[in-house]
Amino acid sequence: MSWDLTSRLAAAIRWCGTLAFRLTAGYAVAGLLMVFFATASLYLVLVKELERSTDFFLADKVNVLRTMLHERPDDLDGLREEVELESAARRYEQFYVRLLDERGTSFMETPGVAEQLEVSLITQPQSHSEHAIPLKGKQGQSFRVTSAIAPVGSSPTQNDTIQIAIDVSQKEELLASYRRWFVAVMLGALAVFPVIGYQIARHGIRPMEEMATTARHISSTNLHERILPEGYPVELASLADTFNKMLDRLEDSFERISRFSEDIAHDLRTPVNNIRGEAEVALARARTVDEYRDVLGSCLEEAVRLSGLIGDLLFLARAESPLTQLHRAPVDVGELLGSVCEYYEASAKEGWIALTTAVDAERVIAELDRTLMQRAVGNLITNALVHTPPGGSITLGANAEGTSVRIEVSDTGVGIPPDALPRVFDRFYRVDTSRSQSSGGTGLGLSIVQSIMTLHGGNAEIASQPGQGTRVTLRIPVSQKV
Repeated sequence: MSWDLTSRLAAAIRWCGTLAFRLTAGYAVAGLLMVFFATASLYLVLVKELERSTDFFLADKVNVLRTMLHERPDDLDGLREEVELESAARRYEQFYVRLLDERGTSFMETPGVAEQLEVSLITQPQSHSEHAIPLKGKQGQSFRVTSAIAPVGSSPTQNDTIQIAIDVSQKEELLASYRRWFVAVMLGALAVFPVIGYQIARHGIRPMEEMATTARHISSTNLHERILPEGYPVELASLADTFNKMLDRLEDSFERISRFSEDIAHDLRTPVNNIRGEAEVALARARTVDEYRDVLGSCLEEAVRLSGLIGDLLFLARAESPLTQLHRAPVDVGELLGSVCEYYEASAKEGWIALTTAVDAERVIAELDRTLMQRAVGNLITNALVHTPPGGSITLGANAEGTSVRIEVSDTGVGIPPDALPRVFDRFYRVDTSRSQSSGGTGLGLSIVQSIMTLHGGNAEIASQPGQGTRVTLRIPVSQKV
């Protein structure tokens, strides 16, 4: 029993944290506040209007009596009719009038006023203005009373006092009935609004649940699934479109990683198998010293190839780290290109390829990480040497452009197909996917170049024409001429 209560309590707590609960609570509270303020405002307006109508009646009655005392002080029959008889003819909102002389003695009053009111509690007016105040009757009724001074005669020599009380019990009952209805309406709203709010919330989040259901079905094996934004509200349609674009990127990344896994497995297996084969052949029978030297040389060559591949992978992994820092220093870009050109000159001559530099006469100085920039330019030269036939040429150039420095590596090689240009900087991408091509790399060279440019705050661009050659441009911000 205790376990069941605990599980139910945990489920209730979890539900309180759901979006449906929050929307339901928000709708219910907003609806209750709206009903409360609307009904409360109407109640206050009704109270004010009832008080004003009563005060207008009292003021009108005071004005009539004051006029009669001023203009017709001797018309006692008319005055008696106004004071004693009119109230008796009223069924609702009965009123009572007392006329007092200067000594405060009542000389005319509505019958029954002493039975209904404690007349001593009616305050005397302090001026010619009158103000209605609430007063409780002897039998518990609610009254509003007022007192006023009335000059007697056209040439007044004395002032009488007019006291009027009107029974407002009917209006009090009306207000009490309104308050009861107000409580009933609030209780009904308290019961109905959460239900309505929950239905609205469930209907509103249903598209999100559908999106979540679709997302749960998506895995690494079916990344082609997409959320159809048709029929969704604009906000959720935008969310679905963003999610689909993310899936497009994930699918593309998975495809590239899958291709990379296959390529890297092949690239690792080939040198490992070569080393194993060489070792097995060498150990099959006794060999001469020269033969063992050849085997060790071949194994060393394959080990160097493995080491270079692993080094490239480690560099790309480290380049993604936000903690990676460059060791910047002022570098003469022309001198840097000259040293890299000198390093690859022997390889270029071996392939009957002309390797030259074309740098502005003015020195171009930039804050660079020299080692990384040498590696980036070296990767571009290596690619150019592989894809430039004998008799071709490779040119290295550099010049300053405003607040940036531009480095170009162009060749007269075989070029790159237009459909492959947008992806050549992608990791693990190779224009020629044939694994048997001995000259093919792992597809990491240009990715490393782009990573080095990103670390420097610059970028790499490529342009190529099949059969005519390729030009790679590196742009690095913040440079100066000397």
